[in-house]
Amino acid sequence: MFATDYYCLVAGLREYTLDSDTKGFDAAAIRAGIVEELTAADARQVRLLWGYYDCENLCALRAGRAAHNPLGNFSREELEEELKAPRRLPGALADVVRAYADPEGEEAERVDTALRFEKSLFAAYYALAECEGCRFLRAWSRFDRNLRNVAAAVAARAAQRPVEEAVVGGGEVVDQLLRSSAADFGLRGELPYVDAVIAAVDDANLVEKEHKIDLIRWNEATELAAFDYFDINAVLSYLVHVAIVARWMRLDAVRGRAMFDRLVAGLDAGEIIKQK
Repeated sequence: MFATDYYCLVAGLREYTLDSDTKGFDAAAIRAGIVEELTAADARQVRLLWGYYDCENLCALRAGRAAHNPLGNFSREELEEELKAPRRLPGALADVVRAYADPEGEEAERVDTALRFEKSLFAAYYALAECEGCRFLRAWSRFDRNLRNVAAAVAARAAQRPVEEAVVGGGEVVDQLLRSSAADFGLRGELPYVDAVIAAVDDANLVEKEHKIDLIRWNEATELAAFDYFDINAVLSYLVHVAIVARWMRLDAVRGRAMFDRLVAGLDAGEIIKQK
């Protein structure tokens, strides 16, 4: 199957972004405008990408917390209904919700409800994205899960807590995090960013720590679509950057503005066309 190229859409991303800035950075509005221009299959990739925030919101809602990330696909009210009877969540996520709602039900036979709800939910999310997503989404999901697991393992080790309680999913990287006593968990050769993650987690300044880790994410999203100019991979890379900018606009206006400027600088349509 051939990928759809979105020449006009990608060329117009700079204008999308700048227009949003004049009204206050609205990542959800940017995404909505983009999704309208995509094929149904590619729009599904966007929903899968930002389905991570639905998982965050489901965990917060189930735990009785007020937090709600507006980058998710569903409102808080819609997720309240999904927790009662999932109808719109992707199948794997719906199965987790049903299994924890009814530990004696059919779904509980496929979901390990002995784990914390959030571990099962995020494991299901990453497995879904890594199997069903397009090339960028598959690679991004593997990277993001590994990055979060390394950061969680470093923090758990520092707090003398069991690493297995902190990591999500399975696979070789998780096995290495559970087995290794090395400072880098023996992952330096496999994950080139592992030293940067360890240094970031060790930073006592929480804002600095989060900023360093998000810069790793930013650079990875750029790298994963380095040779994609007008297809869905380029669009998803842009939307990862948009989500990071949105986060820092909330956390730290100065850093948010710096990331916004970086986002705009990477959207020179003339330069993109020359590279093509």
